[in-house]
Amino acid sequence: MLTSETPLARAVRIQVRVVFALIMREIITRYGRHNIGFAWLFGEPLLFTAGIATLWNLLNEGGHGHDLNVTAFAVTSYSTVLLWRNTIGRCTLAVEPNAALLFHRNVRIIDLFYARIALEVIGTTFSMLVIISTCVLLGLIDPPADVLDMAAGWMLLTWYSASLGLLIGALTEYSELVERLWHPISYFQLPVSGAFVMASWLPENLRDIMLLFPAPNCVELFRHGYFGQHVQTYYDVPYTMIVCAVLSWLALAAVRDVSIRVRR
Repeated sequence: MLTSETPLARAVRIQVRVVFALIMREIITRYGRHNIGFAWLFGEPLLFTAGIATLWNLLNEGGHGHDLNVTAFAVTSYSTVLLWRNTIGRCTLAVEPNAALLFHRNVRIIDLFYARIALEVIGTTFSMLVIISTCVLLGLIDPPADVLDMAAGWMLLTWYSASLGLLIGALTEYSELVERLWHPISYFQLPVSGAFVMASWLPENLRDIMLLFPAPNCVELFRHGYFGQHVQTYYDVPYTMIVCAVLSWLALAAVRDVSIRVRR
């Protein structure tokens, strides 16, 4: 019995295969086949987060002067930083080193971005799950209060990271100055990313300013899922979704324009 396949379904199937092939190529290019190879994709963020958590425990066993488990706070903090920083950073200048691949009919510029975004999101998500699960099993931290809220916060942060990554990546194709400016901007974004302080620790005027940025809203929701009613969290999901939707629209428009310019 023959099954008919719509043009949309066929296009999606082809794009999934192309992105998967680009991910495999990116893994081999970046990590090679020697030593631990692509396992370093998970090991790098895992070691970074574990190192930060250990350092915080050694420096301050009390937990920033608040009644919070330092390890839990560090894990829920730096995992989110790695997600948006790595995802956006890898999208900068993603087209030039892979320009030769565009000669293949089914490979498009947006696929290059999708592959890098997927690779970073998978690696950071896996390392976050491993380190939280390990810490729970070892009794270093308590189990999450609400896994669904944690997943919602993580997915919302992934959306923000992917949309801004596409936008920054497309803009770097207009000028390399964008790539040079993004690195200091990413450092300036750290204080308002929600990674170092919770919104409830800030005065109301500073809290309102911080929550104008999408990242801390996502982090606060993620922390609410982990700590539950033990902490006071502040976030605005509809506002964050609107900002991410606008960023996504701008990003797709920029990528489309870059694609036209490159194909000429």
